[in-house]
Amino acid sequence: MTSTTPATNSATSPQSAEDTFDVRPSSHPRTAEERAEVLSDLGFGVAFTDHMARATWTSDAGWHDRRIEAYAPLQLDPAAAVLHYAQEIFEGLKAYAHADGSVWAFRPEANARRFARSARRLALPELPEEDFLASIRALVHTDVEWVPTSSGASMYLRPFMFASEAFLGVRPAKRVEYLVIASPVGPYFTRGFTPVSIWVSEEYHRAGPGGTGEAKCGGNYAASLLPQQEAYAHGCDQVCFLDSSTNTLLEELGGMNLFVVGADGVVSTPRLSGTILEGVTRSSILELLGEQGHEVRERDIPLAEVLDGVASGAVTEVFACGTAAVVTPVGRLASARFDVSVADGAAGAVTTAIHTALTDVQFGVQEDTHGWMQRLV
Repeated sequence: MTSTTPATNSATSPQSAEDTFDVRPSSHPRTAEERAEVLSDLGFGVAFTDHMARATWTSDAGWHDRRIEAYAPLQLDPAAAVLHYAQEIFEGLKAYAHADGSVWAFRPEANARRFARSARRLALPELPEEDFLASIRALVHTDVEWVPTSSGASMYLRPFMFASEAFLGVRPAKRVEYLVIASPVGPYFTRGFTPVSIWVSEEYHRAGPGGTGEAKCGGNYAASLLPQQEAYAHGCDQVCFLDSSTNTLLEELGGMNLFVVGADGVVSTPRLSGTILEGVTRSSILELLGEQGHEVRERDIPLAEVLDGVASGAVTEVFACGTAAVVTPVGRLASARFDVSVADGAAGAVTTAIHTALTDVQFGVQEDTHGWMQRLV
């Protein structure tokens, strides 16, 4: 990666990760030509780098054997607890190449804290924040040539943890594996920043009070797959869930948080009630909206209110956000009993401004006045 212009970010320089994660280079890395071929035609989450970060936890020794090793298939005992009791969690964040050749992560400490909260809910050991950050720094440093430099592309990082102990019995596992894998990616939606259609599921629910809705665990996403299939069958890109208690309030999409923009400039998003994932992108957008002069309300949002607002013009925009897709305009809402376009079905001014403000910081185009970016390389 070559240097062209100085970075505008205010974050500090990267810390040494090799002190805590032992780098064991792959004996069979892809050639420069093979890597270039992958980077020339990026999808999302289908290609992976040469290495992965890994650490092991046992009830008697705690966290140990922190290392970077060759990306390779995992060996699991058929009785591994994760296969039977779904004791696992994951995270998602991105590394961005800047014009000067440096590589930065967007608010990785927030992902580390959410990872710990998810672990607590799933009765898994909490990984120290310093280990989470060190694993990401070490992996990106090792596979830095895989960080794409093409417009809008980034390296998606997937930290995850699962119960690997071989036993049959309902209790927390005594052996756990933590890994980070990396994937160079293009836009999550192949059409890029264009409006998507949302199927509102009035039959299925993602989570309920007291459940695992605010944890980032695979079971939540598995539960969304059948209604997601239903969305595809009706020509929609994503599914939106309602609350399980009243079946009337917006919650979130299968993998993104929602925002509703009013004609009066007020922007609303469903409040965190224990059933919604606390998105890192969501919290960042809340700050940016306030700085752009919008009143922001975290509240219960009835579906009926949104539909009435779309019909009357009181609702002018709806958008979704998440690490993978960043900010995505919503142009259509549909279900078995309605099918409506939001405004003219195009990306609105508020959505576009937020998308630009966020991505400009992530890619180093604008100064990071919040201290959100952390340098990795």
